[in-house]
Amino acid sequence: MKTYIVLLRGINVGGRNILPMKELVALLEGGGFNNIKTYIQSGNIVLQSKKKPGAAIGKLIEEKFGFRPAILVLEESELISAIENNPFDNAKGNTVHFSFCGETPVLKLEKLDALASESEQYQLIGKVFYLYAPDGIGRSKLAAKIESCLGVSTTSRNLNTVNKLKQMLD
Repeated sequence: MKTYIVLLRGINVGGRNILPMKELVALLEGGGFNNIKTYIQSGNIVLQSKKKPGAAIGKLIEEKFGFRPAILVLEESELISAIENNPFDNAKGNTVHFSFCGETPVLKLEKLDALASESEQYQLIGKVFYLYAPDGIGRSKLAAKIESCLGVSTTSRNLNTVNKLKQMLD
């Protein structure tokens, strides 16, 4: 069995796509997944599976809860690599955001630069877009428009969450 990090997008936000973690864990256990751990209510899961679990998890959630969230699955090595490549590793954990991309993005630099505030910095390394937003992610125009700047689907987590997911791997 291999360990995977599963990132669900758009769940438990604004009263939509409600997915209680306790029920999700039971559902995944019934679906044949092992050693399931979740972190906070925003769809962060570490589990073990014989094969890449994205499609199977989507189907289970849709059958039980009536919606299919966007799902991004990372292998353990991909998460560790993303952490090691973080160009802003000295910043506070809530100011650095990792946007994990399902495909390799092509940056639209003019758009990125127009949206980024003077204090923000960003860098793309592989399929991870790193955004340092020292004034807060909620104020960032760039964070709000990240997918249109990258041209691919993403799901983002802050450095605190990414580090917690790494801890959950142990």
